[in-house]
Amino acid sequence: MKILRHHTSRILASAAFVAFLSGFALFTACRSTHSKASFGSGDTVTMKYARLLTIVKHAGYTVVTVANPWKEGQTLHTYILVDRHRTLPAHLPKGTVVRTPLQRNVVFTTVHCSLMMALEQQKSIVGVTELRYIKIPWIQEQARKGVIADCGEGMNPAIERIIHLHPEALLLSPFENSGGYGKLEDLGVPLIECADYMESSPLGRAEWMKFYGMLTGAEAKADSLFAVVDSTYNALTGSVAHRSDRPSVLMDKMMGTVWYVPGGESTIGRLITDAGGNYVFRNERRSGSISMPFESILAKAGTADIWLFRYDNDRPMTYPQLRSEYAGYDRLAAFRNRKVYACNVRQTLFYEETPFRPDRLLRNMISIFHPGALPTASNDYYLPLNP
Repeated sequence: MKILRHHTSRILASAAFVAFLSGFALFTACRSTHSKASFGSGDTVTMKYARLLTIVKHAGYTVVTVANPWKEGQTLHTYILVDRHRTLPAHLPKGTVVRTPLQRNVVFTTVHCSLMMALEQQKSIVGVTELRYIKIPWIQEQARKGVIADCGEGMNPAIERIIHLHPEALLLSPFENSGGYGKLEDLGVPLIECADYMESSPLGRAEWMKFYGMLTGAEAKADSLFAVVDSTYNALTGSVAHRSDRPSVLMDKMMGTVWYVPGGESTIGRLITDAGGNYVFRNERRSGSISMPFESILAKAGTADIWLFRYDNDRPMTYPQLRSEYAGYDRLAAFRNRKVYACNVRQTLFYEETPFRPDRLLRNMISIFHPGALPTASNDYYLPLNP
């Protein structure tokens, strides 16, 4: 599954040119190892939903702390944001110093490329990984012109190419037990660990755009966009909050010999609840995915009313094609009752749009779970499977 390319980036590895970098590094990149950052006095930026971000503004710099999603009470990374036009303060807290606004970034995920577009900061992108999976026309056009460099695979980036781009930051996604970022950690370039996908609520993830806005000089734009997302999402949630008819919902499908389901505390799990659905794995208290054999899926979700999954194909999938992938699917009630809805990620902008515009996905889900509940239905992502 080409997840996030979102969940999307994959991580990383190898090669040289370290000697070249002594004069290349524009920033210090000390990885934070302490479990709590000490801020002193400062103005804390209120985060309504994000639980992994703490932002404190001080005179001359801003401290951004990213909590470790996998180790409670520990810090994944601390960033010290300092305006690039100001003299670096003499005494700064420990962390990775980032001179803002960033003007030259290598972005490892299509998700964050899309956000840069939404914040009107796309010209800061000088390189990307996983180019073939990025469906943003502007990015593809700039890559053809040579303005944006193809930096290879997320798991195996072109280190020398990245070096020659002179980036000011690398935006990539961290993963549990990944073992680090290989030679990328030796480049002297800040690694912005985009852990937004580990937030437990859709609005929590979307609120990370405030951090990315600070990084790129688009703080006001990010605040304005998030206010729209927040207002729209809550209005949609309120429209179905009173419903007692909540269909049970199963997500995703087999991958090889196992079925990966979103945890009950994942953004998808929360979206289903907010859309007036009953997520069958809501009691699995995890933010990430959980692998299960088909028999466990059948036992716990075999009677689910609705089944949603994503796939990647150049043509719409049909029920016979789905069954040909795995014969056991016809034991699921949603399959037998023709209540399967699929999102073809090759023909939609699911990965590009929904992480930071969860209100759009919420509208789509409400249209499926409660037909007629909204004045205007949405079929932007999940559609009824072709019979």
